Amino acid sequence: MDERAVLLVAGLAELTVSTAGSALGAVRGLLRRSDGAELAAEAEHDLLARGRLVLDRYATAPPAHLEILARRALARQAADDV
Repeated sequence: MDERAVLLVAGLAELTVSTAGSALGAVRGLLRRSDGAELAAEAEHDLLARGRLVLDRYATAPPAHLEILARRALARQAADDV
């Protein structure tokens, strides 16, 4: 069991190092581009849009089912009273 944990940690460390190395290479390539400011602005726009989508998906809770039913009942009752 201990050997398995060590292997998992070592594999995770290797994956982290290789991913960081790839990311560093990509950053170096981006820094060499002449349109770096424009590229950064597009990346910021994309990240903002993704952030909005995530917040819209998970932060706002749908209205409670019973609340919707209560509003419909009040609307019907008000329509009947008229």
